[in-house]
Amino acid sequence: MAATLVDLTHQVTTAMPVYPGDPAVLLEPALTTATAGVNVLALHLGSQSGTHVDAPYHVDVTWPTLDGLPLERFTGPAVVADLRGLEPRAAVTPELLAPALERCGEGSVLLLTTGWVRHWGTEAYLAHPALTPAAAEAIVAAGVRTIGVDALSVDPTPDPGPGDPAVAALLADLTDEHDQPAEEPTLAAHRVLLGASGGGVIAENLTDLRPLLEAQEAGRPVEVSLFPLRLVAADGAPVRAVARLG
Repeated sequence: MAATLVDLTHQVTTAMPVYPGDPAVLLEPALTTATAGVNVLALHLGSQSGTHVDAPYHVDVTWPTLDGLPLERFTGPAVVADLRGLEPRAAVTPELLAPALERCGEGSVLLLTTGWVRHWGTEAYLAHPALTPAAAEAIVAAGVRTIGVDALSVDPTPDPGPGDPAVAALLADLTDEHDQPAEEPTLAAHRVLLGASGGGVIAENLTDLRPLLEAQEAGRPVEVSLFPLRLVAADGAPVRAVARLG
């Protein structure tokens, strides 16, 4: 069977979804063939826009920046954890990850498929499942240093404030208070994963991971590449995430 490439990257578009409080994304013509003989876009976006990776510096100024990490941290054989079917804001525990972690080795990229990509572009996207600190610790203990998820964050995303009553009401309807991993956005999982020995990497806002899960179940090797823009002293950067199914 010939190898297959699968794009795991959301398109970068004006007004695309971003983490609450992050810079809005804007693409507009800077030069046009009509006026300058060439087409050039002007881009306004944050380092965490769209499908992106976090470097350790994202949560601690004393930890490595994006350009301080080896290229090997952004690619490797992938293991997909099937977390589909969880409730909104459900806690992802070590027990849920155990089958996938048993398959991981040094250099493995652990991908978490929650199915939450189906909510991309809607308010419900904020109510994704999230790792408990214990689950993050289990990932690090398994030797994994690169993690990806098809959701907005590996930690709970905070509920919108009073300025967003419609969104807050929708998320309140979706969320069972017993399913919430944390009351406040502590970024506890980020700190465990990114603070791992040698520095960890987190990829967020991946697209549909089902083709990778199906390939894994069929015994096909899965490799993933998450190479970021080469930004200097950055906390993270957008990536073109691509999987290769052997």
